[in-house]
Amino acid sequence: MTTTNEEATARFVERFAAELTDAGMQRMASRVFAALLASESASMTSAELALALRISPAAVSGAVRYLNQVNMVSRERDPGTRRDRYVLHDELWYETFTRRDQILTRWEKILRDGAESLGPDTEAGRRTARTADFFAFLQNEMLGMMDRWRAHLDAQDAAQDAAEAPTASA
Repeated sequence: MTTTNEEATARFVERFAAELTDAGMQRMASRVFAALLASESASMTSAELALALRISPAAVSGAVRYLNQVNMVSRERDPGTRRDRYVLHDELWYETFTRRDQILTRWEKILRDGAESLGPDTEAGRRTARTADFFAFLQNEMLGMMDRWRAHLDAQDAAQDAAEAPTASA
């Protein structure tokens, strides 16, 4: 990688990490995640992460522990070594939003129970029922989006396969 590419990659990593941090993710975890995302193999060792981000191995360890707990990375052993390699999950965003869908389902149920407990004829009950309706709507829309995303990926893969297929010569 040329110095220019390394600088551009570092700028991207810091910029995306800042956005993740602004959205609520821990700062070091954001930087480690962005570095893994920007790496060609989507995997790096602790030493590689520390070097790329100019942080201590302890900072890498804490960040990776958090990312592992929230299922954003997994730990794999480098073949033939005692080193761990940290790897982004292949379907990271799909899995994240699928888990979010499960949370929405739980929230909707609790809100519906709450609306009933508060009384459907009370302002609090109506407000709580409206919130449950919102989460039901959101969940339904998200399921449709996820289906469309899968279809989009399938179409992209088919187009790429067709482009890479050898053409028949006359």
